[in-house]
Amino acid sequence: MVFVKSIRPAAVGTALIAALAPKDLNISDPTSIKGVAKTIAANTMSYYTGTETKFADLPQPHYWWQAGALMGSMLDYSHYTGDTTYDKLIARALLDQVGPDFNYMLPSHFGQEGNDDQAFWGFSVLSAAETNFPHPDENVPSWLTLGENLWNSLHSRWGISGACNGGLLWQIFPQNPNGLDYINTVSNGGFFQISARLARATGNKTYADWAEKIYDWTEAVGMIDASGNVHDGASAKKNCTDTNPLTFSYSAAIYLYGAAVMADVTADQRWTNRATKILDASKSFFGPFPNATNIMYEHACEQVGTCNADMRSFKAYFSRFAYKSTVFVPSLQETIQEFWWPSVQAAVKTCADGTRNKCGQRWYTQQYDGRGGLGEEMSALETVQGLLVGLGQTQGPLKGDQIKTVREFGGSAASKPEPTKTAGDKSASAVGVEQTEQSSRAASVRRGVRMLRGWSRRGGLA
Repeated sequence: MVFVKSIRPAAVGTALIAALAPKDLNISDPTSIKGVAKTIAANTMSYYTGTETKFADLPQPHYWWQAGALMGSMLDYSHYTGDTTYDKLIARALLDQVGPDFNYMLPSHFGQEGNDDQAFWGFSVLSAAETNFPHPDENVPSWLTLGENLWNSLHSRWGISGACNGGLLWQIFPQNPNGLDYINTVSNGGFFQISARLARATGNKTYADWAEKIYDWTEAVGMIDASGNVHDGASAKKNCTDTNPLTFSYSAAIYLYGAAVMADVTADQRWTNRATKILDASKSFFGPFPNATNIMYEHACEQVGTCNADMRSFKAYFSRFAYKSTVFVPSLQETIQEFWWPSVQAAVKTCADGTRNKCGQRWYTQQYDGRGGLGEEMSALETVQGLLVGLGQTQGPLKGDQIKTVREFGGSAASKPEPTKTAGDKSASAVGVEQTEQSSRAASVRRGVRMLRGWSRRGGLA
């Protein structure tokens, strides 16, 4: 492993980015976008109590996975704006949660960790690798190796139900039985996207082959339909013959970005077509009313007031992955301009809760609706800062030899090499299947609440 000075975009001192009120956003001005993003980022991080030396769980009712998702939002903020204010907090969170096998299987959270939860930490750790985000701990493998370890963990559970000719179950542990029958698209889409991104980052064909396999399987069982709609999942006991037609914006976005990455990996028009089809189908998440044309909303829950803490953040990942997809499939930018630009202008009008400019949930109201929270801040933040991608203000994901390990914040070169990690300690980066399953080591955590989460995701329990 070679250690270098950072090749990330030059850091922008926090004083050089003036915080701006969201209502003053100019979507064509990078300085304005960064200023508004700075304001919303501060509100977003006000929900996180961790420090530069210790990770902290988010307050209830938020689950562990959303902390990983939050770090993904803040990694984007750092990368897009150059504001390094939160970098040490982000790094500490990512490093503290690696678990004993360096794969984000953390015993303290086994009671609530599912395959989709693990995947969201995977999205974030790969973003760290793809941007040469500082990694200060020489006792922990590189960001890229952590991503590969996490992939191995997911891979080890493929097809474990014995049904549907494959697939990942939603849940992992029998202590949390809700979802041990359910095969959901977020878990499988997460595995797909991580496979695609590792294929691009490493050049390893095994990852690309698995991305192909997972996508083809998802279509074959009907969880992605002919129009590109990404449905929520199906029952393993019924051999995936009972597809749940419920759709969420983040499920579509996860597959969308994976397909866009594969378009870059393979130069195959099929993947461009797939990405385009999914984004076209995702237009259903815009325009709840005739007088709210092209404004984003979560149609499964938002209009009827049933979005839980998970769902209230889904628009963040929808925006994140849609913007990133245009890097590899530029033809998607036309749709972004048609739908995201009106949405972001509506979103910032809801960021009007007093002096803090807290953001609301229902963007189509174009005013603060009293439904503010972490999910609302993350959604507004990702939808605002992603504008910088289309304006050519960001560097795309790194790959191959471009990916380095930077030990110190501010771009200083490391003085010590990364320790060698062997397959015996389950932290090797070679593609393969872990030979042993994780043992059942934790009691159920908030089982009843987790079951409620499953109900609301699925629209009912089988």
